[in-house]
Amino acid sequence: MKDLRIQGLKKSPWVFHVAAASCNNCDIEILDLITPRFDVERFGIVLVGSPRHADALLVTGVLNRKSLPRVLRVYEQTPKPCLVIGIGSCTCDIHIFKNSYNVVGPYGKHLPVDVFIPGCPPKPEAMILGIVKALSKL
Repeated sequence: MKDLRIQGLKKSPWVFHVAAASCNNCDIEILDLITPRFDVERFGIVLVGSPRHADALLVTGVLNRKSLPRVLRVYEQTPKPCLVIGIGSCTCDIHIFKNSYNVVGPYGKHLPVDVFIPGCPPKPEAMILGIVKALSKL
């Protein structure tokens, strides 16, 4: 049964977007993926409204003390196996926020992130490539 689920996940992943403490640059680029120009739905990649229906999580923004418990709760609600894809430079490392009192660390310290897509914000082509690389890890 698990092999059938992974085969289905590779063909058409449903994605839930988690915006922790983001500046919305990456969020706007994620929305650009579903416009007619890039149209990721033709590959079966669909944004869903609930983490309980998702196969993958797209996380954006920096993790702070207030958003960490919420992000962990969303990860727990996602059925396993699920992919975690970090989008933007803030998810890769805390770079400009490293001296902030409120930042609790990068996502890799708290979640099993499969793929990081760097950039501020990353281009939609890079996001598509990152999602494909994450799916190939299955």
